Amino acid sequence: MTRARAAVLAALDAATEPLSAASVAARISVRCDMATVYRALHHLEETGFAESFVLYCAEDGVERFYASAHAARAAHDAHAAHDAHAAHRHWFHCESCHRFVDLGACKIGGLVAEVEQKLDLRVTKHTMYLSGICGDCSKRSTRATRTSP
Repeated sequence: MTRARAAVLAALDAATEPLSAASVAARISVRCDMATVYRALHHLEETGFAESFVLYCAEDGVERFYASAHAARAAHDAHAAHDAHAAHRHWFHCESCHRFVDLGACKIGGLVAEVEQKLDLRVTKHTMYLSGICGDCSKRSTRATRTSP
């Protein structure tokens, strides 16, 4: 594995939430341009070390986020889940503070299996994220409303 790919993977492994390519670039110690970061992210996703999803945010527009597949794969192996869809995680994105909250390992494998069987499909990948306002931002908003004249 190249130094750039190893550095990008280390940044994803150390992160507690999905990262944009720019955030990954800011966290790596290996000096490389953004094209190299994007190529490394693409390679890591293609080889199963990372996963990504596209998020639409009214404030920031459309952006792709990346997360390490290591933790999800380890959890999957530890629980010997019955399907490959359980090996990734789902996320909640706060539209106010832009924080991600880990919703845990995939819990919709049964639904995916049902859809596959009912519609004679083979699902190879799915993405789910929820978007809204987190509890902290909701509390701040409620407090601000109460104190406003």
